[in-house]
Amino acid sequence: MTERLPMSDALFTPIPTRWVGPLLLSGEVEGEQSVPLATYESPLWPSVGRGARVSRLVAGGIRTTVVDERMTRSSLFVAPSAADAVVAARSIEARRDELGAVVAERSRHARLIDLDTEIVGHLLFVRFALTTGDASGHNMVTLAAEGLMERVLAWHPELEYGSISGNYCSDKKATAVNGILGRGRNVIAEILIPADIVEQQLRSTARRIVELNVRKNLVGSTIAGALRSANAHYANMLLAFYLATGQDAANIVEGSQGITYAEERGDGDLLFSCTLPNLIVGTVGNGKDLPTVEDALERLGCREERAPGGNARRLASLIAATVLCGELSLLAAQTNQGELMASHLLLERRQGGAK
Repeated sequence: MTERLPMSDALFTPIPTRWVGPLLLSGEVEGEQSVPLATYESPLWPSVGRGARVSRLVAGGIRTTVVDERMTRSSLFVAPSAADAVVAARSIEARRDELGAVVAERSRHARLIDLDTEIVGHLLFVRFALTTGDASGHNMVTLAAEGLMERVLAWHPELEYGSISGNYCSDKKATAVNGILGRGRNVIAEILIPADIVEQQLRSTARRIVELNVRKNLVGSTIAGALRSANAHYANMLLAFYLATGQDAANIVEGSQGITYAEERGDGDLLFSCTLPNLIVGTVGNGKDLPTVEDALERLGCREERAPGGNARRLASLIAATVLCGELSLLAAQTNQGELMASHLLLERRQGGAK
């Protein structure tokens, strides 16, 4: 590892940032809240703004639900044989409570809540899952994994150290395991939009948006080989929100794995939801002490006195709701031929961009 430079020695790259909204929310977060988006793609601001405007016209706005939260680190052990790996795996699973005590000894906030094993040949992968309070938890789970590996190697001297991280975690990679076993905050944002608002604000209909979602996001993503992912552009909103709030931007790789669902209800009403199962976000930790980030988190209401994890859950919910706003607006635009490009050209020309 290279020596870490102090933040005071770092150079900073300015990224245009604008507060958009407010969004009207219910569920995990109640009331109205504007959100910061740092991006060079300036049309993203009015696009998310249109979704935010729709949310304020709907009773209850966007409802967010946190399904689960955990952070993972997979450690790799090398056994003499596959048979030895199986014996060790069963022993590790049987002594989960003892391993939980090891984690508690090393951290005030981390708690072991699950573990899964996978054996390939004579290689033993152990995926530890922990709660990490308000931190995203990268370093917290790595520190915990060091102690867990030491304990396992003491129990099983026949095993050898392979790696502190064996990629079964899986961090900053598009994999299936995160969606199946969980990694980060799993959040769903949903809204039910009356037919007249769909027509007036989105210049579309529920039926056209549902058809496009099936044809583009579901079928198109399938033939492209998407991995547990069916959406139009989650990564756009995620990156902009991550940069504005001091998150590890590389985590948009797994964060943008998610599914957009749309359904026509009643007489043309639109049920629209975004499921984001792998949001790796936190309100404490590296980068969060920068003045602009601190100001943003405070303005977002993520600096309140809450039980451990409460501020991070609020942040994850706000991110999911923001993703829904941008996703809804883009899909609606794409139901009308020529609207997407015309909007981009108009907005960028106003701001001195493309001519």
